[in-house]
Amino acid sequence: MRTCLIPVALICALVAPPIRGQEVPDLSEKTQGLEARSGLFTVYWDDAGGRVWLEIRDFGNDFLYLESLPYGLGSNDIGLDRGQLGDRLIVRFERYGPRVVLVAPNMKYRTPGAPSAEARSVRQAFADGVVWSFEVAAESDGAVLVDATDFIVRDAHGVVSQLKSAGQGIFALDRDRSTPVPDMLKSFPDNTELEARLTFTSDNPGQYVRDVAALPSSFSVRIRHSLIRLPGPGFQPRVFHPRAGYFGPQFEDYSKPIGEDLTVRYIARHRLVKRNPEAAISEPVQPIVYYLDPGTPEPVRSALLDGARWWADAFEAAGFRNAYRVEILPEDADPLDVRYNVIQWVHRATRGWSYGDAVTDPRTGEIIKGHVSLGSLRVRQDYLLAEGMLAPYVGDNASGLPADDDPMLEMALARIRQLSAHEVGHTIGLAHNFAASNKDRASVMDYPAPLATVAEDGRIDLSEAYAAGIGDWDKLAVRYGYGVPAAGQSEDAFLREVLRAAEDAGIDFITDSDARPAGAAHPGANLWDNGSDMIDALKREMDVRRVALQRFSEAVVRSGRPLALAEEVLVPLYLRHRYQIEATAKLLAGTEYAYVMRGESWRAPAPVSGDVQRAALDALLDVLSPDELVLRTEIVELVSPRPFGYPGNRELFERHTGLVFDPNAPAEALATHAIAFILNPERATRLVYQSDADPSLPSLLDVLDAAEKRFFERVIEDASAAEVLRVVQQAWLDGLVRLATDRDAASAVSARASEAIRRLGDRLAQVRETDREASAWRHHLMGQIRRFVDRPFATSDHTLDANIPPGSPIGMGDSNRVNRYERSVKLLGRYAARDQCTWSSK
Repeated sequence: MRTCLIPVALICALVAPPIRGQEVPDLSEKTQGLEARSGLFTVYWDDAGGRVWLEIRDFGNDFLYLESLPYGLGSNDIGLDRGQLGDRLIVRFERYGPRVVLVAPNMKYRTPGAPSAEARSVRQAFADGVVWSFEVAAESDGAVLVDATDFIVRDAHGVVSQLKSAGQGIFALDRDRSTPVPDMLKSFPDNTELEARLTFTSDNPGQYVRDVAALPSSFSVRIRHSLIRLPGPGFQPRVFHPRAGYFGPQFEDYSKPIGEDLTVRYIARHRLVKRNPEAAISEPVQPIVYYLDPGTPEPVRSALLDGARWWADAFEAAGFRNAYRVEILPEDADPLDVRYNVIQWVHRATRGWSYGDAVTDPRTGEIIKGHVSLGSLRVRQDYLLAEGMLAPYVGDNASGLPADDDPMLEMALARIRQLSAHEVGHTIGLAHNFAASNKDRASVMDYPAPLATVAEDGRIDLSEAYAAGIGDWDKLAVRYGYGVPAAGQSEDAFLREVLRAAEDAGIDFITDSDARPAGAAHPGANLWDNGSDMIDALKREMDVRRVALQRFSEAVVRSGRPLALAEEVLVPLYLRHRYQIEATAKLLAGTEYAYVMRGESWRAPAPVSGDVQRAALDALLDVLSPDELVLRTEIVELVSPRPFGYPGNRELFERHTGLVFDPNAPAEALATHAIAFILNPERATRLVYQSDADPSLPSLLDVLDAAEKRFFERVIEDASAAEVLRVVQQAWLDGLVRLATDRDAASAVSARASEAIRRLGDRLAQVRETDREASAWRHHLMGQIRRFVDRPFATSDHTLDANIPPGSPIGMGDSNRVNRYERSVKLLGRYAARDQCTWSSK
């Protein structure tokens, strides 16, 4: 055997990059024999060396850079989904001697139309960024060749940081097991697509990674880098208005005259131009086309197509015929190719949110690509909701209803149509409108709850569970974003006309920031609610819940399945009214208002009337009556312990009873949930201040006194109901202590909450009972109150820790939560079987 020795100097000469002043090879010579893909940028693939080369001719001109995730990890808890879009930046290539840098100019601060010296002063004041630096490997005729391999094979999507933030351990990119994907190196006239397969490794991967990855210690995903030509001239930005309901870019314009608003706000919208500008309704020059993922199965595929196509009516109402359509994505098309607006059907191991995203031109707000990600498990949760209300598996249907006569499937598909329209709405520019459900379901951009009623024959009617078609608000919003002013009408006058039409129709626009907070004040801005009267809606939900719980039996579980699965059906049924509780709570110290600008018709913020607030409080306290909280013995006996192979999960009620179903855990979760809204610190502060300003409105003390009377004056003989009442009493005391000790609460609130605790102690001290259990409970509460009085700045030493099971699709806030049931299962060595369980979707 002979060993060939190669001089070190020769090796260095072969691999070293060219130095400044050193002559570089000719581009054609360097790329000879390499596979070329021509387009916006020409890409060369060196199969022998496993390298990607990029030819750059256009220096100094801006284009768009987008990174995305074609192959995901399949876990909503981690948040790395297939099709997820990442950062979007305007960038340009600049050459400095032997190097080419990819520069990201600062788009947050601009001076459009300003003199060059003024523009330069702003540009120099706010730092640009450099995305990457390349070494020039060859050049000719003004073009250079750079090695783009390291640019592609890197964690541009932030996978490592996302895993860390999700509590899944410390991972690192393994370069030896990462590579460009040759088949996904593509270039077209307006975009170039570069993709890499990246492998991430860890010595101690987290549980959620273990749940989904084939090899948790070394899993692979793919990251896409898209280089996109920016849209050409001819697009007219449209101004943002807070009542129009649009997302959009904004930037600071330092060329604005002193006294004017520096912030420029545009709405995001597709480019849509009438072929005949003079016609009231015209064909477009170029229609907006969306494509549905061909991997979507039937009957979901047809439902998604139907729902997404609803928007055609809105565009026609805005003056465009055949301007919007939805088709199936061709089999050879790439869903992340910027040329396609896509609706993707995304699978995860756990249920979660769906998303509507868009790639926009940050200079103008023009939407380049709409991209919807629909979670595939959500349709199954609607099916589960219907199972609980209908209890359908009886007689010949015990094993399941036929697909052509399945009311649960009908309801689930009605929801998926609405969801399809909703997410597409985001991709055409629209934000949530959580006030629309108050106006006869005026928008698909609200979050709809399935509407159920009790029919005359005592059965639950789901025939109108979800609305069909686009709403009146949606048509007005699309008109604002895409409509064209009439001949002789200015755009400003046209937009004001659209806003007036919405006002005349009585349709408000209130979005997330005013609807999602637990202490939100707007009484009409709610998620997952129905109707314009929150109190009546809560009572309707209670009627449906009462009837369904009375009929709840083994008929909610298909024949041949474990009866323990009845708990999966019980949870959303028992908590059916959870969002209507939240909506009703917003009536307490609620304030009606709108987003208004000076010069427009103005409605002063107005408090909800005292009569309505008191009725809302009564309805909320009715919800916490033991009569509504106690489960029938038949239900408790039905939910047997989980059998082998069917472990517990976070979709179930937490419990104090180990593996055996806890009959009071549902009441504990619901009481804690409802009381948290009643005693929200912000709501409590408004109660104090509103009664100071207007004594006809209820005060915080009025609310506290009414609840104390309801929870502590009633004497119940039935042992189970009495125990549930004690659960509510503990939840109330815990809520008072939290309110009194909340560092962010106003002093006026802390004072009143503390007074309510002392008053409750006085009440309990006067009670004389002969029942030993009642006496034990009274002394238990009094002990907590004494300890609070002795150290009032301490939190409760017996706080209920019942986390209510997830209702809305599970988000990152739930990702690290493991309830007591799961801990019990783990202790018995059965936790590993969780890998076999797929959670349903909301």
